[in-house]
Formats: sequence, C-alpha cells, structure tokens
Amino acid sequence: MRAVRIHEHGDADVLRVDDTESPDPEPGQVLVDVEAVGVNPVDTYFREGEYPVPHLPFVPGSDLAGTVVGDGVERFEAGDRVFGTGLGNGMSGTYAEEVAAPADFLAHVPDGVSFEDAAALALVGTTAWQAFVHHAKVEPAETVLVHGGNGGVGHVAVQLAETMGARVLATASEEFHDDVRALGADEVFDYRRNDLADAVLAAGAPDVILDTHMDRYLQFNANVAATDGRIIGIGNDTAEGGFTDIGVTKGKELRYQFMTMYNTAEKDAVLTRLGSLLERGEVEPVVHETYALEDAVEAQRTVLEESFLGKVVLVP
Repeated sequence: MRAVRIHEHGDADVLRVDDTESPDPEPGQVLVDVEAVGVNPVDTYFREGEYPVPHLPFVPGSDLAGTVVGDGVERFEAGDRVFGTGLGNGMSGTYAEEVAAPADFLAHVPDGVSFEDAAALALVGTTAWQAFVHHAKVEPAETVLVHGGNGGVGHVAVQLAETMGARVLATASEEFHDDVRALGADEVFDYRRNDLADAVLAAGAPDVILDTHMDRYLQFNANVAATDGRIIGIGNDTAEGGFTDIGVTKGKELRYQFMTMYNTAEKDAVLTRLGSLLERGEVEPVVHETYALEDAVEAQRTVLEESFLGKVVLVP
C-alpha cells in the first residue's frame, strides 16, 4: 500500500509517499480501507517535531473515513462504512491507503453521507462537541462567541452552537462573513477591527467563548465575557500567553478550560452523535478542496498558509 510518511522532522517537503506493507491490526483494532482523510493543523505539529512521535518513519494524520476490511471486532464487520479520529498521537496516523484503527476511535458513517464529509467532520466536530457539550454545557438562548468562524473547528462550532439553540457570534475575515452567517451565526465581526471588543459587547456579552488563539485573546476574552462566562481554549500560535488585567477574571467569576480533542473519552459515542447531526443536515462540514495522497505536501501548506472556509481532505 501507499502511505505518506516523515523520515525526519521539518517543513512540508519532508512528507514522502512510500510503498509499505499493510498494517496488521492488533487486538481491538480494525483494518480500514481508507477513502478520505481530514487534514488538520495539528498534523503539521507532529511533522515539525513540536509534538512527539513514537518513531520514525511516521505516518501523520488524525482523521479517516473508509470501509472495514475483515472482522474480529464485535461492533464492526467487513464492508461497514466507518469514520474516526484521534490517531496519529502516540500511534501511526491516517495518511495511508489502509489504516489499523482502534475500534473505539470509530463510528459508522450514516447512509447517504459521503466519506469526504465524514472525514472532514471527525476531528473538528469532536473538538467542537467537547468544547460546547462536555466542557461548557451550552444551554439554549445563551450567547456563544466563536473565534475564527470560517476555520476548520470554527465553521463546525458555529453550526453546533446554533443547533444547540444558542445565539451565535463569530469572528472572521470580512470575505467570509456571508458564509459564516449562512452557517448559523447571528453576527460576524472582522477580527482585525480596532473596536472589536466594543462591537462584541454591543451585540451581547457571550456566556461561552471558543478560543482558537489562546495566546492572543486571553485578556480580550475576559473583557468581553459575561459574568460566570466559560472560555474554552483549543488552539494557540505561540507557546506564551497572559493577561494585562487578570482581576477581571475574578470579578466576573470566569472559568477557563484548555482542552485537546485527543483526551476525549468515548470518541465512538461522540462520533455517533455527530454522524446523526450530519445525516440530518444540522451540522455539515464544508470541504474547501480535496487532494490526492501524493499531494499531501500541498494540502498541508494550504492548511497552514491560506485562509479559507472549512476543511481540506486527502483522497487516497
């Protein structure tokens, strides 16, 4: 089979398509014939060496969708359409034609749902679910602010919050404002405007904030959040962040929760719920572009260097 691997850490050019042996599933794993792979910024962190990998050469990638090959696991049988996430962290990833995936990282793809949409939703949907359902416990009629509403996690988070009955505010580049509104945002703000905090407060102090740039917005979030607000941090660009007036957090009784999707318990249960929302059209990923496996270099560059709506997907 073919797999994209790194033999050393570095920029996107270290990604190589190799011919290698098909994986041999361990107990509790399922062999999947891969039809689509979601490409995420976190994939590049393992490639660069910012996050550790268990060995080199190494196959990156967290998301997949495809068809089960063989049997041996109670929940799945040969021919089942499945999607999953959480690979590539301490184990071989998904940029390959075949993947041995832990069964509890997988769920069935509903009838009528494409492999591309399922793969695109897996990691970002699980992240948004953990943020809003597990950590923040968003309630109907609350106000939610999503930083980066056009991004991979952001564009799904906007839809999930709207589906949960929240009033949704989002930030995004002006070119994506109409798109983000169409996804369910009530108001969208250009993140570059000098009066962003005033604009958000005029729209209504958010009860919940999803922060994809923790190193930039810790103080901003404190300034605009409602009393008893919950701030969920899922991403950062640098290793440092802080407050210029941390007292605001105490006065408002704010709660900060920093999280990673990889810590999600019962990923299969979360994916099953997300699959149901996808089947009903309540949460649908936008696939910006698909790439062949041999174009993984360009796919990762797109994820890091370009601004777009939605997700990038590899199709082996």
